[in-house]
Amino acid sequence: MLKADFHIHTKYSMDCHNELEDIVKRCQKLGLTCIAIADHDAVEGGLELQKIAPFKVIVAEEVLTHQGEVMGMFLKKRIAGGIPLQQAIAAIKEQGGLVNIPHPFDPMRGLRVSADEFAKLAPQIDLIEVFNARVPTAQTNTKAENFAREHNLPGTAGSDSHSIVEIGSVAVTMNDFNTPAEFLAALRTAKIEGKRASPFVHFHSTIAKIKKIF
Repeated sequence: MLKADFHIHTKYSMDCHNELEDIVKRCQKLGLTCIAIADHDAVEGGLELQKIAPFKVIVAEEVLTHQGEVMGMFLKKRIAGGIPLQQAIAAIKEQGGLVNIPHPFDPMRGLRVSADEFAKLAPQIDLIEVFNARVPTAQTNTKAENFAREHNLPGTAGSDSHSIVEIGSVAVTMNDFNTPAEFLAALRTAKIEGKRASPFVHFHSTIAKIKKIF
């Protein structure tokens, strides 16, 4: 069985300073055996961590589209941000990746589409992030769970950590996998445990972003 956190950021995100070696140490301390590195508009962190981590690493990317963020998982190369949502979905699938919608109902960071438009997108989506530690309310995650159930989509979860201490606040216990298809199948029987982070964790992101600007 794997113990996983499927939403971690590194120093390659514009709002994060997490060093790769520190991420490895934190994961080993917590017994995490699988993670997804999902930097903003970057895949270098995931690709580099795959080389040094003694556990399974999924290369992912949060791509900023005109309608909000979409996460590509099992990527091989970066997808440029600032593009239409449909273009991002197509680019993910061209790489054989999976289309995941992170924090879909977060009022600040969720997809900017109507309920009808989101429902129409469901056939193009492979999985939904049903638990994100950084959402403002528990109801935000509940809405994601309901959407996944309604559209028969596997659910994933992650800390959305932008600081080392946040890593592992969410844990997905699931069967091992070797391919994207096996990953989706394993999520169907996975157990998700976690707690929402304090709103103050967003200061880590803000401070990191300001430091990188100046």
